[in-house]
Amino acid sequence: MALLADRESKLLINGTLVDGGAGGFATINPATEETLGTAADADAADMDRAIEAARRAFDDTDWSTDAGFRVRCVRQLRDAMRDHVEDLRELTIAEVGAPVMLTAGAQLEGPIDDLSFAADTAESYPWRTDLGQATPQGIPTRRTIAREAIGVVGAITPWNFPHQINLAKLGPALAAGNTIVLKPAPDTPWAAAVLGELIAEHTDIPPGVVNIITSSDHAVGAMLAKDPRVDMVSFTGSTATGRSVMIDGAGTIKKVFLELGGKSAFLVLDDADLSGACAMAGFTAAMHAGQGCAITTRLVVPRARYDDAVAAVATTMGSLKPGDPTNKGTICGPVISARQRDRVQSYLDLAIEEGGSFACGGGRPADRDTGYFIEPTVIAGLDNSARVAREEIFGPVLTVIAHDGDDDAVAIANDSPYGLSGTVFGSPERAAAVAARMRVGTVNVNGGVWYSADAPFGGYKQSGVGREMGLAGFEEYLETKVIATAVN
Repeated sequence: MALLADRESKLLINGTLVDGGAGGFATINPATEETLGTAADADAADMDRAIEAARRAFDDTDWSTDAGFRVRCVRQLRDAMRDHVEDLRELTIAEVGAPVMLTAGAQLEGPIDDLSFAADTAESYPWRTDLGQATPQGIPTRRTIAREAIGVVGAITPWNFPHQINLAKLGPALAAGNTIVLKPAPDTPWAAAVLGELIAEHTDIPPGVVNIITSSDHAVGAMLAKDPRVDMVSFTGSTATGRSVMIDGAGTIKKVFLELGGKSAFLVLDDADLSGACAMAGFTAAMHAGQGCAITTRLVVPRARYDDAVAAVATTMGSLKPGDPTNKGTICGPVISARQRDRVQSYLDLAIEEGGSFACGGGRPADRDTGYFIEPTVIAGLDNSARVAREEIFGPVLTVIAHDGDDDAVAIANDSPYGLSGTVFGSPERAAAVAARMRVGTVNVNGGVWYSADAPFGGYKQSGVGREMGLAGFEEYLETKVIATAVN
């Protein structure tokens, strides 16, 4: 694995590390705005070769039928990543702008460990289930349910938690017997390209089974949804792009998995510890500069205690100053790019136009001339109809909204085109009752943690289709076949 300072990453196509047909493009450190190095820039011809390699590897080898071999290969990748974890940590902090503290969890070490779940699941999975003998239509028949790999998977991934999302697709897809073409976001190409190096140099994964295509051109990734040689597209990103992926995939009626946006609500009931709940809400909203689809970005609090809640959450978020992600105490690093910083700022400007005010934050930190930093910001004085309360901002921004009791809190939480996640704080019985009524895929009740390799993740409504992680996530990559054999 090349040193960070010398890195010029390659594509992985058919088992070989190669240059991109379009040359290379720069990858930038969002905390310093310095150019880190270059990534191979794939063109359409590169993607075509990658898809063809994945198709041949699925159709012409025994990868899809040799579960034991696949399990060994996935564990080899896990072990290779563990062996290079400090190099990967340096890369992740520099390219993603991820605070170093997060690399011990979902930004790096957690996803590496999660590969064990994919391998273990494939090792013990009931690939065939005997339904026994019956006489449908009077014919003695033995029925068997077979679970089989879908085929070629096109994976398109974002920049916010690249290791977590890349591996949440790669691990289950491979363990289930599929071949894959991975197209990461151009903002974080190295986080994917390094997997190509480790696979080529430290695993027995056959040529063509994994292909990694970095490109500055989004149209190259769109080829995966349109190409008839691809059987499934697994996409994580914005809801707007997800719609395009679904439309493109419809042309060949391929399976489309979508993990999309969120505008999740943090509900504080009137019997909750208000200061404790608000402290957690503020910490969560500022973590990794708010760049998480499941981060709760609407704080819904009792109207009678609205001012106290605004003050409490502003105390927490105001103390979490944007900082150097290499510093162990940093919670809020930079956003990923100048483009994203400007997008977040446009929403902050909109909040003022809509009649809101800032209890803390509101723009770029005065003490940072470089880096794509935004102050953790609390918006007060708006209701759930405001655009900053309805649209995904993807920055360290929390809007505080008043509710008039449990029913109203639930109504506000559900009054959203999204349904990815949510949090409830209150007495156990009331909080559980409210959680049950929220139209979301995951709910944190009084500080519970839902993120785990064995727990499915995904959302309702426009937050996506399907589930990632857990047994449900593994089975997203499988087809179901019924074999009926006549009994003589």
